[in-house]
Parts: sequence; C-alpha cells; structure tokens
Amino acid sequence: MSTSSSTAAERDFKGEFLKIVFVVFGVLLICFSIIFVNHHENNKYIIETLELNGSAEEGDALFKVNCVGCHGITARGLVGPDLHSITQRLNDKEIIKQVTGGLTPPMPSFEIDPANMSNLLKYLHSLE
Repeated sequence: MSTSSSTAAERDFKGEFLKIVFVVFGVLLICFSIIFVNHHENNKYIIETLELNGSAEEGDALFKVNCVGCHGITARGLVGPDLHSITQRLNDKEIIKQVTGGLTPPMPSFEIDPANMSNLLKYLHSLE
C-alpha cells in the first residue's frame, strides 16, 4: 500500500512540477517577445531617423522649445550637461537613445518623431 501511495504522490508531484515548468516557460516566452518587439521597434526608429537629413535650424528651434530649461539657451548646460561636442562623446544612436529614453536622470524621455529627431541631431552636430 505504501508503494501505491508513493506512486500517486510522485504522479501528483510530477503533474504540479510540469504545470510550474509550463507557466514559467510561458512567462519567459512573453517577456522575451516583449523585449524583441521593443528592440525591433527601437531599431526601426533609429534607422529611419538616421536615414533622414535633418535641418540644424529646425533642430535649434526644437531645442529652444524643449531643452533650454536644462541645457541652457546656448546648450552650455544648467541642470543638464553642456552639449557642445556631445557628438564627439556619443554616437548618433546613443544620442537618440538618450533623448527618447531619458537614460540618465533627471533627463526625461521624449516622444519625438524621426524627422524632428533628425533635426535635433543636425543641430547637436552644429555645436561641435
């Protein structure tokens, strides 16, 4: 009798274990799918932005509306850092990720379309 009860207990354990494995696998699959989709969307945005030839003048206007509060009217920095020569410290992809993701607090993230991001990049390059 102890053999059949231990066999039933083993079956119950195996069944519960398999349920847990499937749930964990499902959660991991969902997480990786979300990461992949976000990464793909981000790369698509970066590629589209870099293919455009922005306008430094329009980038300057955009900067004056959105960035001067932290970086100053001359982009020499206030709360945020001096942006002169930023394109020598960071490549364009890193700058795009910084602007859209706000990677270094207190920098906020900005939702900016590829054309305006291209304009902002052109402006930042003009500060060299």
